Amino acid sequence: MREDVQDYYGKQLQSSNDLQTNACCDQAPPEYLKPLLAQLHDEVITRYYGCGLVAPEQLEGMRILDLGSGSGRDVYLLSALVGEQGEVVGVDMTDEQLDVARRHQEFHRQQFGHARSNVRFLKGYIEELDSLDLQDGYFDIIISNCVINLSTDKAKVLKDVKRLLKPGGEFYFSDVYADRRVPAPLVNDPVLYGECLSGALYWNDFINLGKRSGFADPRLVESRRLTIENPVIEKKLGNIRFYSATYRLFNIEHLEPACEDYGQAVIYKGTLKNCPHAFKLDDHHIIETGKVFPVCGNTWLMLEKSRFAEHFDFIGSFDTHYGIFEGCGLNVPFEDNEQGGAASCC
Repeated sequence: MREDVQDYYGKQLQSSNDLQTNACCDQAPPEYLKPLLAQLHDEVITRYYGCGLVAPEQLEGMRILDLGSGSGRDVYLLSALVGEQGEVVGVDMTDEQLDVARRHQEFHRQQFGHARSNVRFLKGYIEELDSLDLQDGYFDIIISNCVINLSTDKAKVLKDVKRLLKPGGEFYFSDVYADRRVPAPLVNDPVLYGECLSGALYWNDFINLGKRSGFADPRLVESRRLTIENPVIEKKLGNIRFYSATYRLFNIEHLEPACEDYGQAVIYKGTLKNCPHAFKLDDHHIIETGKVFPVCGNTWLMLEKSRFAEHFDFIGSFDTHYGIFEGCGLNVPFEDNEQGGAASCC
């Protein structure tokens, strides 16, 4: 399957117009990114096949690794956001895509006014990152855009991501997921695989894989239904639904499998660039500036142990545990459910 993917993205696809579905199509960027995207080389844009946005907040000076960097669109966008003191490394297995990315390196250095280029591209497989010249615990952020679904060994990818991230770093990536496990005959279809569909993980299998890989509490940032818009392929897929989703996985020790309540809260200072009114950690943590916001222990650690710590005030500690955090989707299994509520104490 790896050779099929290389052929599909290296030879069969010459631009995004050659895609047969809308799975690898981007979504509208926020306003602050549009001027930077407008500075990218046309060929880099034309040969881009991503499904989401992988530019989280607070990137100045960061070291970023892009898995499956393709034509280099995200690498060059992020190179502008990290600045001259930051670094962006792209890894891709397709010679044709790497050629596009590399031949426009000097163009983008000049576009962003850097004295030297802050990007580099490596040829390699994302399942074999240990064979590349990449240092353990080196990267602040690792990204990927619609590529993990193409991997033949997703567990190995996540294992290496964990190894390469700094403590407090994060894996922030967009990919395609299915609402059920994709049958083997479809997985082996090279077109469906190349279109980022039949290699997609069942969403719950991904959550469990993330936890087994050391990312105890994967957080969904945003998602959207993919409509496919190809009758022939839709007929093949039957009732399987596919979604483009962005997750963030933090490399933080002591995260718990569930959201536990320790009576903690945070206050966002409104100091993150482009986020003066609120900070969005994930799809159910939108923290308004200046407002006391109760959080579970895991959310507290994701903010306090990451690059976001300076932008928050932290209230409370881990001294007292109050059980499951309200609203996290779990309930006490032996709660008295009879009408009239729980029995009173004597």
